[in-house]
Amino acid sequence: MARLFSGERTFLHPVLRPVERLLYRLTGVDETREMRWTEYAIAIVLFSVVSMLLTYLIQRLQDVLPFNPQGLSNIEPSSSFNTAASFTTNTNWQSYVGETTMSYLSQMAGLAYHNFVSAATGIAIAVAFIRGIARREVETLGNFWVDFVRANLYVLLPFCIIGALLLVSQGVIQNFKAYDTATIVDSQTVEVPTKDAEGTGITDANGDPVTETQTAATQTLPQGPVASQEFIKQWGTNGGGFFNANAAHPYENPTPFSNLLSMLAIFMIPAGLTYTLGRMVKAQKHGWAVFAAMSFLFFAGVLVTYWAEARGNPILAGLDVDQNVSAMKTGGNMEGKEVRYGIANSALYAVVTTDASCGAVNSMHDSFTPIGGMIPLINMMLGEVIFGGVGAGLYGILIFVILSVFIAGLMVGRTPEYLGKKIEAFDVKMAMLAVLVFPLSVLVFTAISSVAPDFGTSQLNNQGPHGLSEILYAFTSATANNGSAFAGISANTLWYNSALGIAMLIGRFFIIIPVLAIAGNLGRKKTVPPSLGTFPVTSPLFATLLVSVIVIVGALTFFPVLSLGPIVEHFLMLGGQTF
Repeated sequence: MARLFSGERTFLHPVLRPVERLLYRLTGVDETREMRWTEYAIAIVLFSVVSMLLTYLIQRLQDVLPFNPQGLSNIEPSSSFNTAASFTTNTNWQSYVGETTMSYLSQMAGLAYHNFVSAATGIAIAVAFIRGIARREVETLGNFWVDFVRANLYVLLPFCIIGALLLVSQGVIQNFKAYDTATIVDSQTVEVPTKDAEGTGITDANGDPVTETQTAATQTLPQGPVASQEFIKQWGTNGGGFFNANAAHPYENPTPFSNLLSMLAIFMIPAGLTYTLGRMVKAQKHGWAVFAAMSFLFFAGVLVTYWAEARGNPILAGLDVDQNVSAMKTGGNMEGKEVRYGIANSALYAVVTTDASCGAVNSMHDSFTPIGGMIPLINMMLGEVIFGGVGAGLYGILIFVILSVFIAGLMVGRTPEYLGKKIEAFDVKMAMLAVLVFPLSVLVFTAISSVAPDFGTSQLNNQGPHGLSEILYAFTSATANNGSAFAGISANTLWYNSALGIAMLIGRFFIIIPVLAIAGNLGRKKTVPPSLGTFPVTSPLFATLLVSVIVIVGALTFFPVLSLGPIVEHFLMLGGQTF
């Protein structure tokens, strides 16, 4: 990536360079012309608006478009807006059931398309930021269209073709067949809620739900082009699943190898961008210091999550139910987890996907213990800078790097410097804007939803602190552009579709614009030689300060609401109460 975005030749150039030139000729892009930061930002916003509108229209016209063998109807407006905003911003939050809502065309042209372009946009922004750090006394940051094309053509597409084929080899389906129907061995008789013509549950005179008996003798087996969407959702840290169960579904994630491949794919580009940073700014040790800070926070999260889930629920451990009580006491918390992966792989996957702004899940985070579920929540609250999304994680942590060197400068009473560039008032103001807009969105939307019984709390499956955690997780995930969820909240409503969609747009574009403003300002500056008062950004001390700033900012901002949610729920669980 360092060679590619520096305009140098890579091993893929003999094959892909002619394609790249052809794309520029067809679209009228001059690859030699560079953009100021304002032009770069406008290009991103305009492209995002147009592609978001396209995705909205595909959903609204789904029933008249091709590749819809199930004859699925159009998607209603609020859900279409939510999904269009979600995939445009690399969030990939899904308020719907994929296999019963989206046609194959909607999955491919609407969702998988965005998996590529939103990821490429994130990479382009990160590269523009790096150029702002590396360059001296220039007004430009590169050309967005060139960076965008190269990210797609060289970084995303080739590896996704190989990755999709690897997933097919493991049993992930890839076809255009209509759904199959199979007769099940044992018919199942169940009581289900009775609903009216509008799909609303019917209640009796006492307000109790009316039910009816149904017998299930067949099972519908979904089909579709899954593998091609599955790998880019990991490689591009998107996370949107073809099926409702996401990576817990055996058609998306069938084997331990596919599970391992998914986790490696999620981290590959975000981790690689730290090396790209070091190469392009000619300070490789700085890239390793950033990588070390990310890695420390990642392993800390894994250890705490695994400890909480392996420890399990003490209420269950104390029940003398049968002769298997000793196994129950030591088996940990398996609720909401696939037996194929168990506690260790479920805890690891949960941390990976919330560290990297991916949102794919192979277990249901709503069923984790309070502390086990709090770590994925904290990972997002820290800004998803622990590797983070493709591009987004790097430019997110570089915001904290600027704050760290600013704090270090205050400690010694001199103007802070970052790789030879003086960090001045404008840079710090933009960095604080990017940092503060995140909790503003999360906490305001959470507060409104938690006190509104008509449209907020009425959609919860759990009350008390766990219900608050479900709302908090939803808006944190949306603003952090992650997309995972505490599944206990029914978010496919007008309020949640609209509010979460707005939160996604805030979390994407109100971060991107300050980031590019900082990059443009840094690129215009002269470099100054290091002196005795310069704080080195290549040392273990810097990595330690960076980790401390990230944790302290997150803790000071979100500790009060965490205390009302998962923390108090943990102590109530120890006292014998669950929700």
